[in-house]
Amino acid sequence: MVETTRFPNAPITEALLDIRVTLPAQTDLAKLATFHDAIKQKYPSKQERLAWRGHVEIKASPVPEVSQSATGGPDGYLFTSVDGRQVVQARLDGFTFSRLKPYDKWTTLRDEAQELWQHYVRIASPEMVTRVALRYINRIEIPLPMRDFKDYILTTPEIAPDLPQGLGSFFMRLVIPDPKAQAVAIVTETMEPIDESRNRLPLIVDIDVFRIASFNVQDNAMWEAFEYLHDLKNDIFFKSITPKAKELFQ
Repeated sequence: MVETTRFPNAPITEALLDIRVTLPAQTDLAKLATFHDAIKQKYPSKQERLAWRGHVEIKASPVPEVSQSATGGPDGYLFTSVDGRQVVQARLDGFTFSRLKPYDKWTTLRDEAQELWQHYVRIASPEMVTRVALRYINRIEIPLPMRDFKDYILTTPEIAPDLPQGLGSFFMRLVIPDPKAQAVAIVTETMEPIDESRNRLPLIVDIDVFRIASFNVQDNAMWEAFEYLHDLKNDIFFKSITPKAKELFQ
């Protein structure tokens, strides 16, 4: 059974629910802008979203040349709640809802996303859902002095025993397929600079779980997939931390 313990001081700094779609040709930015009409009382702030892609080309002969180019522009809008803690994106490639700290619980996040998704469906008329994802970014503030990362988290970088064991910084990314959930998890860990004022070392544990599949827009199977993804996210998090870490969240 997947652990679902709720902590008074949960380390989640941001939780995101993302749905990628294909849209009909007639759905453009002007149409997406009308999304605001349905939600502006709760999400009064509107901002254009820009997306850019870079391209580097290397020609080897007759004389080596390197050329760079960037393409892109607006691809949707971001709408922010009155308190600035919730953001919804309506884009030409999909929909995202995110909640900043403090995080309440999964059902609160899911229910708000479902309500906003229905507005997106009505306005954007998506033809098909192609990908669903959840992403939880955790910031674990480890008190110093610290003997070993493994006192708090079980998945950590290993340094060869004959090398100096001090670690000034690190960035680790794991891609973990899960056939049972028909999903993939990307777990990223890194550390931020020490908070000298509080004598804490912030450890970032970023868990991104997704499933690439085709769902009908109004099919409940998509939301059932989100439940599996949430269970997978919880499984990864709770099996990666120690009892000592849990004490930090009380």
